[in-house]
Amino acid sequence: MSPNGDSPSPQTLSEDQASAEMASLAEEIRGHDHHYYVEARPRISDAAYDRLYRRLQALEEAFPHLADPDSPTQRVGVDPVSQLPTVAHAAPMLSLDSSQEPDAVRRFDERVRKALEGDPTYVLEPKLDGASLELVYEGGVLSRAVTRGNGREGEGVTENVRTIQSVPLRLRDDVRPVPSFLSIRGEVLIFLSDFERMNERILEEGGEPFANPRNAAAGALRQLDSRITATRPLRLLAYDILAVEGASFDSDLDGVDALRDWGLPVPERIQRAESAEEILEYHGAYDRDRDDLDYEIDGVVIKLDDLAAREDLGATSHHPRWAMAFKFEPRKEVTRIDRIAIQVGRTGALTPVALLRPVEVGGVTVSRASLHNRDELVRKDIREGDLVRVQRAGDVIPQVVERILEEDRERSAPFEMPTRCPVCDTPVEVKGPLTRCPNVFGCRAQLKGRIVHFASRNALDIEGLGEETAVLLVEAGLVPEIATLFDLTPDELLPLPGFAEKSAENLVAAIQAKREPELRRFLFGLGIPEVGVTVARDLAQHFGSLEAVLAADQEALEEVAGVGPIMSEQIVAFLADPQHAEAIQAVLARGVRPMGPEPAEGGSDALAGTKWVFTGALERLARGDAKALVEAAGGRVVGSVSKATSFVVVGADPGSKYDKAVSLSIPVLTEAEFVERMREAGLEVPE
Repeated sequence: MSPNGDSPSPQTLSEDQASAEMASLAEEIRGHDHHYYVEARPRISDAAYDRLYRRLQALEEAFPHLADPDSPTQRVGVDPVSQLPTVAHAAPMLSLDSSQEPDAVRRFDERVRKALEGDPTYVLEPKLDGASLELVYEGGVLSRAVTRGNGREGEGVTENVRTIQSVPLRLRDDVRPVPSFLSIRGEVLIFLSDFERMNERILEEGGEPFANPRNAAAGALRQLDSRITATRPLRLLAYDILAVEGASFDSDLDGVDALRDWGLPVPERIQRAESAEEILEYHGAYDRDRDDLDYEIDGVVIKLDDLAAREDLGATSHHPRWAMAFKFEPRKEVTRIDRIAIQVGRTGALTPVALLRPVEVGGVTVSRASLHNRDELVRKDIREGDLVRVQRAGDVIPQVVERILEEDRERSAPFEMPTRCPVCDTPVEVKGPLTRCPNVFGCRAQLKGRIVHFASRNALDIEGLGEETAVLLVEAGLVPEIATLFDLTPDELLPLPGFAEKSAENLVAAIQAKREPELRRFLFGLGIPEVGVTVARDLAQHFGSLEAVLAADQEALEEVAGVGPIMSEQIVAFLADPQHAEAIQAVLARGVRPMGPEPAEGGSDALAGTKWVFTGALERLARGDAKALVEAAGGRVVGSVSKATSFVVVGADPGSKYDKAVSLSIPVLTEAEFVERMREAGLEVPE
């Protein structure tokens, strides 16, 4: 259920109720993550997403033993699209915890003061509403540009970024020396005045104008042809140094000054603050002025200025503890619901969608709004023909905030969710607030989404098989089930729009090349509930073969690190379902043979199931090399210390992670002891 002010307190729920709601929220958030981060087409507002996320966090804090290690709260997010190369970031690009409430800012300030045992200084800057990007300079020369992706890796878009006039291809060194290595974070934007001129030109040429600047910027960055990117009026504003070698800074503002000196554009009105009240004043001033800006912002960012203090505060897997976003209230407008339609997603969830009379909200014309689920419809009493208030933040499909009373207008009958799937006519199933079509592999709407998922980067990684192609294949009747992808011939594709002889041959060849996928990719591609990239990898490493996974019972599955009773029950139920089993066997009958994992070169499974944390500066090994050693032996490197941490490796000048490890009696290793432990695990460590 989408959380709202009337949601019951977590403490009032039974374990079964909490577990069901956590699973529902996790699934909904993952779907929104995909729309937001992969497709750049979000379906709900930032405010609605934040409420879902905070509700799941609250439930996990109240029921920590039910928390799923693969929960969206443990992720920074979700994976990049497949058409561009995947490139690892020099340092994690975390998202920010956020709120629209002044009291949340005051609580943030109190937590920081308590943790630092002193008075902090903050840096305030506008929260830019564009596409986040990493730029890497080596020897002062731009070497790569990477979209944010899932925060750990993104899409390589270097050639596209080279076309942006505001991005220096070589850093200036007339004011200060350039470092040997520099990774920065910035935002790619299209200024509003440029956006209007671009749309005017597109209309004059008979084209379809863009809906909003953010999507236009994100789409331009991900073009396969950089000549197209060059036609878009993109601009970059840089605001953070992610990693640097050959220079050092004590504060965030020192880093901003360096960015300016090196010729990088930075946001305007960056300033320091000493208290929560100064932060509120800055936020209020920007809120009053934002309609006069030539680019979109959706709030302000609050960051601790002292970089050493940031290291002490650390970060969760999702966001740093030393920063937060203080967002503006969403813009709201009034319009009427013409009709309520039902949308069927990849997982079979039936979502009611309000089809609105077009209305401009914050400069964007909107005509659709998600109504989330049956319970939301009942709670808000939304019906066809109602006058409603809608809101949006940024460029997303808005949400219906409330119904506006019309005393003299007769209302239509309450909307009823269908009893049969509107796409395949299968009787639906009701579980909690969700209504689902159980025809997992037979429903065309689900089949389209499952094909895209099956072919995605972290699944079989079939080049050229995206959403548009999946729709064509299903609607033409060429792929009635996933297994029939492997039956396609070039001649069958030629009549489809956009296909010529070469492209048809390329797609068929790309599919045929995936007859021996890695087991972890195959498992992820099946779309098993709660089995994300990490769990799929762990299952593959633990069982070694698809046959072993299919034969595993709940007890065997729960031997895998991170798989608990709820997840194991869902995995067993999915794989035991006759329809699912038949679909899997149909794929295997086409000669598809998932391949079990091979041991890493020079590695072992000696550290399987262990979790490692590094703190302080290592003298002998680079942090990335140390992480690679742990992972080669089957261990995992995590960002924060908890009771589940196996070892903490301490370098020079360790931060608060060391103190926490001592307080929790977690084994602490020096760098030399770490190296010795790796050698004992059978790994070769350079001298």
